[in-house]
Order: sequence, then structure tokens, then C-alpha cells
Amino acid sequence: VVIMCASGDTIRNIMLAAYRQGMTNGDYAFFNIELFNSSSYGNGSWRRGDKHDLEAKKAYSYLQTVTLLRTVKPEFEKFSLEVKSSVQKQGLHEDDYVNMFVEGFHDAILLYALALQEVLKFGFSKKDGEKIVQQTRNRTYEGIAGQVSIDANGDRYGDFSVIGMTDPEAGTQEVIGDYYGKQGRFEIRSNVKYPWNHGRLRLDESRVSEHTNNTPCKSCGLGESAVTGIVVGALLGAGLLMAFYFFRKKYRITIERRTRQEDCNMGKHRQLREDSIRSHFSAA
Repeated sequence: VVIMCASGDTIRNIMLAAYRQGMTNGDYAFFNIELFNSSSYGNGSWRRGDKHDLEAKKAYSYLQTVTLLRTVKPEFEKFSLEVKSSVQKQGLHEDDYVNMFVEGFHDAILLYALALQEVLKFGFSKKDGEKIVQQTRNRTYEGIAGQVSIDANGDRYGDFSVIGMTDPEAGTQEVIGDYYGKQGRFEIRSNVKYPWNHGRLRLDESRVSEHTNNTPCKSCGLGESAVTGIVVGALLGAGLLMAFYFFRKKYRITIERRTRQEDCNMGKHRQLREDSIRSHFSAA
């Protein structure tokens, strides 16, 4: 199993290299972790309109992408258009209008508003921060992209989707399954063709231990769904670690930029004060 986390172009180059090395023959499973739903990472497509498209399409038939739960809610589409319009009115033209950070900020504000409303209803003050925090835990509410569930520690349960190529001839990529964090359940979507059918992934029989009839198989208790759950759980664990790393890095960069800007502003104010003092002395 090969697990990757990189930009769309880098993933494509890796898959092309794997295809040329003969690694896309069913012996390997490739997973791409893309937890940001960010356009800066590319749209996950194999198509570039170049001479390598045919090879890329064949290679991508063995690639599955783990991403945040893909929503089809009309409210989310409306929210995306409103955010895009608001940003453009301010003269900003970014490629990334609505990603996981914007969505998460929206749902966090909504959670705070719900908790504050309940605290005030119970007769407490808006200054009772501890009560407000308590009301944010162990609850489920409707966010902009779907249901949001918070555990007893105040952490959000992660919901994820797995995208795979459902039509190797046309190169169509669709969501093939969803993982729901609160229930700990992975569900294959019934309306799509599962990409690992027809022996596309195979076991190396030489590596499988032989068991006699008198020796029970230790893995017989694990069905296909259990094995799938274990694999997806491991992938999500690795993905969350990567997401935390990138979020922390982006947050640190933002803080450093803000600190430099504040230092620059303080320097300008100090210079203005000194100039003002000099002008007063000169006038005196």
C-alpha cells in the first residue's frame, strides 16, 4: 500500500512513474490523502491535455483519494457563491474561495451561537465561558456542508470520502465510499461500481501461509468490511497527522506575517512621534 500527500501535479508524476515501473498491475494499492478540499492542490484529475494523458488515465485507475466528505447540499453551493462574490468585491482574486478552513470557521461560529443561545436561555451570562464551552460538547448540529458532531473533549468527528475511478475506459472519477466518524462506519456507495472488482488487486499466493484443515485461520473472523475499515482507519490516521502538520505550518506563517506587520507599524508610529517632537522643538 502506497500512501501519498502532495499537490495534484506531484501525485500525477508519481503515478506516471509507478505505471512505467509496472507497479499498476494489481500488486499495489495507491492512496492520495487530500484533506483540504483546496484548489491549490489541484482537482485530483489525471487529465492535463498533454501527451501523457493516456498513461495517466491507466495509472489513476489504481489510485484512491481520501478527502473530506463531499457534500451536495444546495446550502453549501449558495454559501460558496456568496463567499466568492464577497471576496471579489474586495478586489481579491484568489483561486481558493471555500476550503476546509472557511467551512470550519463558519461551523465554529454557528456552534458558538447555538451554545450561547442555550446558556442565555438557562439564565447564565454571556461572560460564563465555562458554561458556553460545556454546551459545545457532546452534540450534533447541522453545519453548512452537513451534520457536525462534537465529542466529549470538544473535538469534531471527521467524516471522509474515498474517490476512485469507476470507469477506466472513460477515466471517470467518483466518490465510491464514505466514512462517518461518529458511527465509526465506512459505507460503499451503492450507485457506483467498486473499482477493485474483477481481480484488479490480487494476492501473491507465494506469500500466503498455508493452513491445514486442523489449523484455524486467525483472520477468518475479519470480513471484507472489517479489513476495509482497518485500512481506511489507518489512512485517516495518517491523513489527520498530515492535516495537523500543514494547518500548524500555515497558522505559524500567518502569525509571523502579522507580527512583522505590527513591528513595521510600531516603527512607523515611533518615527512619527520623533518627527513631531523635533518639529515642536524647532518651533520653540
